[in-house]
Amino acid sequence: MNSMKKGLILVLFALISVVSYSQVSWNAKVGMNMSNFTGDAFKDSKMRVGFNVGVGMEYQFSEMWSIQPSLMLTQKGTKVEVNEEDVTAKVKLNPMYLELPIMAAARFAIADNQNIVVKAGPYLAFGISGKMKTSLSGDLEGYSEEDILDYFDLPKDMDLYKDINDGGLGMKRFDFGLGVGVAYEINKFFVDLTGEFGLTKLGDGEGAPKNLNFSIGVGYKF
Repeated sequence: MNSMKKGLILVLFALISVVSYSQVSWNAKVGMNMSNFTGDAFKDSKMRVGFNVGVGMEYQFSEMWSIQPSLMLTQKGTKVEVNEEDVTAKVKLNPMYLELPIMAAARFAIADNQNIVVKAGPYLAFGISGKMKTSLSGDLEGYSEEDILDYFDLPKDMDLYKDINDGGLGMKRFDFGLGVGVAYEINKFFVDLTGEFGLTKLGDGEGAPKNLNFSIGVGYKF
């Protein structure tokens, strides 16, 4: 019984110390994405450039540890080139997500008002819009664009999230994955590098793709 009381007292003191230290701050950030799809159907795909912008909160438990949830508007996707004789079809997929990453972070001071922050945690995202677009280049003489697209069996423009029966690609809107990152802070400004690895298939079938994204961003803490 005494040991239980001592344990409860220690837990109580730990909670009091956390509450007494706890600090909440807000930030805004913007950055650039380099994203791709992984999966058998996208072995030859290439990374495409997108953007991200959003706001975040940091809840500090101590000088070192904190939780960092954010709400981001982020553009991911991929691009693929298909070559046939003298014609090249360039296909771009550009899904736009509303994303909620929740990172656990550890902060290490390296100088006055300068820190390195290491973070990791899950993210949940919902696709709000996106298109699959095809452009053609090369020797198109004697053929219409429609004929060449039919030959490649590619659409000129297709909605990513519309049902296949309605003329869309039928891509799944929900995405879940893990993120890791590192940030450099100086005063109220910060620069961060983040990698995100999707765990949810974006379509049906064994070869369905998953999201892969790397980003660099800058931000300001309020």
